[in-house]
Amino acid sequence: MTGDRMTVHTALETLLAGNRRFTAGAPEHPNQDAARRTATAPAQSPFAVLFGCSDSRLAAEIIFDQGLGDLFVVRTAGHVVGAEVLGSIEYGISVLGSPLVVVLGHDSCGAVAATRAAVEDGTTATGYVRDVIERVTPSVLAARAAGHTDNADFIDTHIQHTVDLLLERSRTLAEAVESGTAAVIGLSYRLADGTAHLVTAHGLEAPADSPS
Repeated sequence: MTGDRMTVHTALETLLAGNRRFTAGAPEHPNQDAARRTATAPAQSPFAVLFGCSDSRLAAEIIFDQGLGDLFVVRTAGHVVGAEVLGSIEYGISVLGSPLVVVLGHDSCGAVAATRAAVEDGTTATGYVRDVIERVTPSVLAARAAGHTDNADFIDTHIQHTVDLLLERSRTLAEAVESGTAAVIGLSYRLADGTAHLVTAHGLEAPADSPS
């Protein structure tokens, strides 16, 4: 879709359709040939900005069956937010024209597990890993305050908090959502079966056939 701006709904359906192909074991591997490489060399027009966890099992173009020029990917451990992340996402929205921002979390997230251990047992981390844990801590505390005990609920709470934080800190993104030119959603990925499930959405009504 380089050169053509998708609507937010079309972008979301394109992403979810790719995930359905991946989970069914029938990926099409679109836009991964020499012709696509040549076509995208002068410029890029990704249909989605994907901000996900750095976990090696969350390779965005693979689990959503996309190719060159389709996704503008930003990744940090535990999808923690910093200035560089915000700048990258704003670049995807305001310069590249992507209509969809996706926060992608997953089960068995090491950052969330380490933060739960730090909060519950006082387990400490060294170096800059401690900074990651500190940024995930508000999500863990909120999940505990809500009475959650299941890991899935902690993951979903962290995804929700990340989406809220992006909208709170980035006026560029918030205005794009308010004007209807962009949407922000949170997805939770399941490592065992490869499915991505909708957790939260701003700027669109969830399609009737979206995962739940």
